[in-house]
Amino acid sequence: MNLVQVETSADALQEELARSLEGEVRFDAISRALYSTDASVYQILPRGVVIPKTRQDILRIIQICARHRCPITMRGGGTSQAGQAIGEGIQVDTSKHYNRILEINEAERWARVEPGIVLDELNAQLAPMGLRFAPDISTASRATIGGMMANNSCGARSVVWGKTIDHVLEQTVALSDGTVAEFRDIPRDRIPTGDTLEAACYRTVLRLACEHAQEIDRRYPKILRRVGGYNLDEFTDPAKPVNLAKMMVGSEGTLGVVLEAKLRLVALPNAKAAMVICFDDLLESLAATPVILQHNPSAVEVMDKRILDHTRQNAALDNIRNQFIAGDPASTLCIEFYADRKEDLPPRLAALEQDLRSRGFGYHFHAETDSVKQARVWSLRESALGLSTAMKEDAKSISFVEDTAVAPEKLSEFIGRFLGIIQRHQTTAGVYAHASVGCLHVRPVINLKTEEGVARFQSIAADVASLVLEYGG
Repeated sequence: MNLVQVETSADALQEELARSLEGEVRFDAISRALYSTDASVYQILPRGVVIPKTRQDILRIIQICARHRCPITMRGGGTSQAGQAIGEGIQVDTSKHYNRILEINEAERWARVEPGIVLDELNAQLAPMGLRFAPDISTASRATIGGMMANNSCGARSVVWGKTIDHVLEQTVALSDGTVAEFRDIPRDRIPTGDTLEAACYRTVLRLACEHAQEIDRRYPKILRRVGGYNLDEFTDPAKPVNLAKMMVGSEGTLGVVLEAKLRLVALPNAKAAMVICFDDLLESLAATPVILQHNPSAVEVMDKRILDHTRQNAALDNIRNQFIAGDPASTLCIEFYADRKEDLPPRLAALEQDLRSRGFGYHFHAETDSVKQARVWSLRESALGLSTAMKEDAKSISFVEDTAVAPEKLSEFIGRFLGIIQRHQTTAGVYAHASVGCLHVRPVINLKTEEGVARFQSIAADVASLVLEYGG
């Protein structure tokens, strides 16, 4: 929640925070350096770091930093690929202490949590009940629910489960003046009034949504994987109740601080199956994706040759690769299906293979219903990504044009143009991720230790942004 530019001495701010909080206050050089980065390529040295223990700590941090005119940046697991978890003011880390599961209602399928809870830890508590929080991001072992709400995170199975915004029922939020608001579904004739900041939030959001409804409808991308910008499109329908939690989700900490959230839970699938398909051409595999989507998969993940070849560096992964992949494919699709009964899955796998073969897509199909072997399929995809980033040279696969998203039917043409940009800038890139929703991660190889590399970084980013707009992404 960025208030204004820092206008205070570190000593005065540090002293007041240390006097007022139960949690940890760190202004030493090592802590500041540790919190100056996240999983992105960016670095911003914070003024200091605070690790709150209680809700009261967080409210005091907001009030104290407001008096000292110092911005704060809320931080979860620091898994951001675009620098959202770093900032020049005070870093507030909720992952160490402010991370409790407050309540689980198994019958009604919801849970109340503090924002610092890690996704895998929450789902481990829910699994014995046959439940989970739906978005299944690749960083689930480290990412927190607070960060997922700020980012509106999705995951590999978003074609089924949607985005985080679809699973947040309520939020308790601290506003910039330190007051606390409860955001949940409210009929429009019962929204708060008066001169409070909470009431002003309702008035402002509804006014903006009403005044700009046509422009919002015209310009907001009509794709499943839109997570950028404020969710004003959630408030343009006058018949819908108002829930400002939907405005908070995806706002990246700029509107308030989530103190706790009530989350919708989903049932774990009864049965799963996977299919691995090999292709001679990356764009062919992406062109096949709309056909695959007609068969209602729960996931369609792509790995190109550059990503997949990194598995050769590891004997265990190479062995797994040889179990599922034939030849030397330019691209591989990993497809998953959910079903109520295990016996329903083989006919669906067979129907998909027959459909794709009849259209000339793919040269090798491997169907898998065994749960252990399915886990190996997904471990291959996850491990290949990690290996792709472990390059010994100064030029490395860089994450800076992440999560570009277009409609799946446009994906093949879009990625062809995208790779043309990469080639024009005289480099290469690995391609992987969520073909099912038209959202791929493209990681160009760049040496950021040189001025030429930094210039290439900036130029590629600008060109890709223009391309995304051209394709309505």
